[in-house]
Amino acid sequence: MQGLYLVTPNWDDTDKLLEVTEQALRAGVALLQYRHKDASAALRREQGGALRELCHKYSVPFLVNDHVALCRELGADGVHLGGTDAPLAEVRASLGPNKLIGASCYGELARAQAAQAAGASYVAFGGFYPSKVKQYAVTTQPSVLRHAREVISVPLCVIGGMTPQNAAPLVAEGAQLVAVITSVYLAEDVAAAVREFQSIICPLA
Repeated sequence: MQGLYLVTPNWDDTDKLLEVTEQALRAGVALLQYRHKDASAALRREQGGALRELCHKYSVPFLVNDHVALCRELGADGVHLGGTDAPLAEVRASLGPNKLIGASCYGELARAQAAQAAGASYVAFGGFYPSKVKQYAVTTQPSVLRHAREVISVPLCVIGGMTPQNAAPLVAEGAQLVAVITSVYLAEDVAAAVREFQSIICPLA
């Protein structure tokens, strides 16, 4: 797993969400996560199902944020778990060995090691920079990636206010996945934004 990890914004307009997402998928995305914190259960099913079909069209793995039951219902490729979600080991046992499971580890190397031991497919560190979407203390230091490379074998993901410019030094420290919302979904040219990220994360691709 390596490349741009696209995370959806809190958009209720499903047509707009699908239109912009398809532009990004066509340009080249490694993973897509459906994340809509404010959606109703019905809207989550509607949007999640449509995004799942779109991802399969472009052969891009589709993950659901937080909602393990929705992941199972939609036949998603995996789920991303935050620090207050269900224990990763329980989710791994529930979903089986073939689903992707990501874990938010903030700036904590010990949390990442525990997640890997419990069966995480990748671990996500951050936020590194101020985000326009998520409110959190920007306390994660780039050095955590250097230390993680020594003890973590699953891919390292970085999150939080990512742009091609500020993601580059994190990739140099060992990040293989860069999670992005605003820098793609609000870009004037979505495809160009995706390609710029990809050129930094996968320069030889």
